[in-house]
Amino acid sequence: MARMPSAERRRQLTEAAIRAMTRDGVSKTTTRSIAAEAGLSLSVFHYCFDSKQALVESVITTITEHSVTVVREAIRPKATLRETVRAGFQAYWDHVSAHPGEHMLTYELTQYALRQPGFEHLARRQYQLYCDTYTELVEQLARSMDFELRVPAPVLARYLAAMTDGLTLNFLVLGDDAAWADILDTITDHVAGLVRDADELRPRTGSGSGGSSLSSPDVTLYKRPLE
Repeated sequence: MARMPSAERRRQLTEAAIRAMTRDGVSKTTTRSIAAEAGLSLSVFHYCFDSKQALVESVITTITEHSVTVVREAIRPKATLRETVRAGFQAYWDHVSAHPGEHMLTYELTQYALRQPGFEHLARRQYQLYCDTYTELVEQLARSMDFELRVPAPVLARYLAAMTDGLTLNFLVLGDDAAWADILDTITDHVAGLVRDADELRPRTGSGSGGSSLSSPDVTLYKRPLE
């Protein structure tokens, strides 16, 4: 049998850790139980991860990528910006609904990292990953759909991270409810209102007080980065 590369072993053990932690909780999950879940020996675990901190960091990165991947695949340009944004939110929400235990684990990992001396930076890394991912998606969408933001991309990214974080926790506590669709619609409308598309950015013809100018003091646009 061909020897499995160490990177693949790490991935296998990380996915096993996510399953074990989702089922049993972070505090009750041991290295031995993770190795058993993966069908590997304990020595292989210690070969792949030299500390529990390294394992937790790998789990946080991987579990974040699970939900990010479905959003990346869904948030492709559609007929309108609103439809595009709504599809992205729906894809994320479908993942939350289908994998509530995994999303509950993300909060448990945050609390665990904050309470363990020396692990605090992992919680910060977790939330920085959220912001970095949203920034990347927003800038990618701006390039492909030719719009500009009313707020800087990092500010919008942190808003989106905070909003989805709170919304997910509410869902985990309160359970399924028909109101979530209306909430997602409201959030979509708000986010779509924070951009101006190419047509809005073109100077209007004509003169007089009925005209409009981008230099109006109440409008601030943040251009996307040059490629």
